[in-house]
Amino acid sequence: MTIPQTAREVAPWVETAARIGYVAKALLYATVGILAAQAALGRGGRTTDLGGALREVVHAPMGEGLLLVIGVGLAGYAIWRILDAITDAEGKGGDAKGLARRIGSAARGLGHGALAVAAFGLATGSNDGGGGDKRELASKAVDIAGGTWLLWVAAAAVLGYACYQLYRSYAAKLGRQLDLGAVSAGVGWWVVGLSRAGIAARGIVFGLVGVLLVRAAQHENPREAGGIRDSLEMLGGMGRWPLALVALGLVAYAVYELLNARYRRIRVA
Repeated sequence: MTIPQTAREVAPWVETAARIGYVAKALLYATVGILAAQAALGRGGRTTDLGGALREVVHAPMGEGLLLVIGVGLAGYAIWRILDAITDAEGKGGDAKGLARRIGSAARGLGHGALAVAAFGLATGSNDGGGGDKRELASKAVDIAGGTWLLWVAAAAVLGYACYQLYRSYAAKLGRQLDLGAVSAGVGWWVVGLSRAGIAARGIVFGLVGVLLVRAAQHENPREAGGIRDSLEMLGGMGRWPLALVALGLVAYAVYELLNARYRRIRVA
């Protein structure tokens, strides 16, 4: 596919913004993981999601300015993902597998674009960064669509993504995405180990989000659906250590995102 001239023109700043976006994602996942780990170990903290992490950031020193930077980074990351889906800049291909991956890239772009809007809104005081109650939004979406089939489709998509994340944690084909040529063998071992743990933890979290969607579809009740916070609460219901281990895994995922910010091969043209 021929890449539009606009993609070539925006390539330099999109790459920079996408790398800032990876740093922003690292900060948010680290916040979610640390708060959940504290809750699991009885040292305060709480279970939250990425929107909740944004609300934590706003209370930090120079929080509004930091949120604006996070918003810019998330917006750049979103633009890069959407460009990749349209132009196939990363060479995913046009077969069924490639198209599925490109659709996934577009979905991530849209999701992080919404998170960027929430960050800007929270930084400027125009909204609370929450984006509305997810259960209420799910209920409205099902009402508009006219049936619970939308919940089944969402459940299948999220569970498929979770399985893919778990596969990635096992396969750990980081060489295709990260330029680790300058990293020593000893450090590289830790990089792979942390990346595996982080990706697996995120896969578990999204797997539980998928389970909640399946439950909502079975009971024909969209309000039983949930997000990251709800999946962490489900883990907490299983005991202290399942929540603590996954929470620490999310912190490891934050480290993996920092590695992406530094070493990711970002192609936009």
